[in-house]
Amino acid sequence: MSRQLSASARERLLRHGLWLEYTTLGWNVIGVVVLAITAIAAGSVALAGFGIDSLIEILASTVVVWQLRGTDSSSRIRPALRIIAVAFGLLSLYLTVQSGVTLITADHPHRSITGAIWLGVTAMVMFTLARGKADTGRRLQNPVLQTEAWITVIDGALAVAVLIGVLLNATIGWWWADPASALVLVLYGSREAHHAWHEAANDHESA
Repeated sequence: MSRQLSASARERLLRHGLWLEYTTLGWNVIGVVVLAITAIAAGSVALAGFGIDSLIEILASTVVVWQLRGTDSSSRIRPALRIIAVAFGLLSLYLTVQSGVTLITADHPHRSITGAIWLGVTAMVMFTLARGKADTGRRLQNPVLQTEAWITVIDGALAVAVLIGVLLNATIGWWWADPASALVLVLYGSREAHHAWHEAANDHESA
């Protein structure tokens, strides 16, 4: 338990937690660039959607960094949650419309080996980071870090889901698997939008 930790041990854990979050931030920043290039080149709705999701994850990690650094961010929590909720809602709307248009017009996305490789590596990195966050959060008894660890797990799972769609398109020509896999992000985005908005409301009531 955190109350049994010495000041030096707690400081080491906090530094490790920050390192995990900064690594997540750095990876997602690079990912936004890689996914933007590959999504445009391949005309892939799934890759574009995962790139937008990475932007949202950057925002979420930034909020956690505020918490771990001990900054008085109480006034920032509700606005940040509102922004995250709206961002996820827009992500879901964009993917629903774009996936629908792609499926109706049968606009075949091109193969993206680079995109597939990035998704596969991202899944492994996210699962590894999530494990470290969950352990560090548990030892610090920090619910914010523990919750963000779960978000990172979901991010890794989404990478796997999108990867399946991209690979099916690249290997056996199932072009519809790319926009279909993007619909997984729609379900995730809708759920997270509702959750973030609800958490913001609860934070306002408890303030």
